[in-house]
Amino acid sequence: MKTLIQKKYHLVFIGLFLILMPLGNLLGFVETNTMTLWGRYFCFAIAAIGIDLIWGYTGVLSMTQAFFFCLGAYGIGMYMTLSNLPEGHQLPAFMEWNQVTELPAFWAPFSSFPLAFILSLLVPALFSLIFGFFVFRSRIQGVYFAIITQALALAMFLLFSRNETMLGGTNGLTDFKYLLGFDLRETSTKLGLYFLSFIVLCLIYIYSSFLTKSKFGKGLVAIRDSESRMRFTGYGVSAYKITIFMIGSVIAAIGGMLYLPQTGIITPGRMDVQASIEMIVWVALGGRGNLKGAVLGAIVVNLLYSIFTSILPGGWLYVLGGLFVITVLYLDKGMIGLFQQIQAYIKTFFASNKNNKEAEEVENKVINVSA
Repeated sequence: MKTLIQKKYHLVFIGLFLILMPLGNLLGFVETNTMTLWGRYFCFAIAAIGIDLIWGYTGVLSMTQAFFFCLGAYGIGMYMTLSNLPEGHQLPAFMEWNQVTELPAFWAPFSSFPLAFILSLLVPALFSLIFGFFVFRSRIQGVYFAIITQALALAMFLLFSRNETMLGGTNGLTDFKYLLGFDLRETSTKLGLYFLSFIVLCLIYIYSSFLTKSKFGKGLVAIRDSESRMRFTGYGVSAYKITIFMIGSVIAAIGGMLYLPQTGIITPGRMDVQASIEMIVWVALGGRGNLKGAVLGAIVVNLLYSIFTSILPGGWLYVLGGLFVITVLYLDKGMIGLFQQIQAYIKTFFASNKNNKEAEEVENKVINVSA
């Protein structure tokens, strides 16, 4: 029964975003820009799933996921920058302004889409492997790991903000018009990116669901609940953490790769400490340790952000902080936990009424027999 209800929720989610919204766009009820906005929400939800695997299921609070998100975006952005160069130009505009005469060597592989695609996934994976190896092998955990990843996010933000890095500095990479020959300004291209983002979100959700239910996933939960016991029983805790850290970084990079063509710009501001903390808040508000909660939190929080920044631009951080405080104090399992509590209350209420009604019927029968 529970599995059937869960499948119904999944079907409602798929029907709403894969059928009803595109149909509304076709009939003129939903604007194309709204579809693009929701496509970005799906990208954020992809990144949130990666965070939930690391934090919610493994208990490792990483504040550097926004950096991996940006690595994926920068990888595709470098390809798009080179493929969108005006006629007669061999270098991006920001390099010409900095009087660079030759394309940097690390840019060369990104002139090919297949190589750019592979490197956009490979670079975050290798970076997280090296970083995770040294950190997890040293048994750094808890708040110390969170501080180290926060420092890493700040260091990468400062590095990417420098013009000497040859990645656009604080302005980042922008001014994209085409991707693989498709005009990014066309409605059909925007809808195609929306569908692609939604399908990738569903595939990553399914993959993550299988992963968490596997023997490996149960090992992650065991590490979260009692890491010392897992070490005592002979499990390679460090290998588990490194692996899931790599998986989470690649998932975040995929979200960034899909995000860039839909937003048209990527800057170091997307990878700073605040951005990483916001991603943590998405998962906390949605309900960590639950993939549906990660998706729900990312979509709801970013939807609220779009609403409040248009109504009350200066008040968004106060709203976000208030929601987080309420979640920590009263909703330790997030919105998903709240829905489960309401569902359990409704079931208890109807079961209680049913039992009272049955008891009343039995009492009436006893009275009638006695009479």
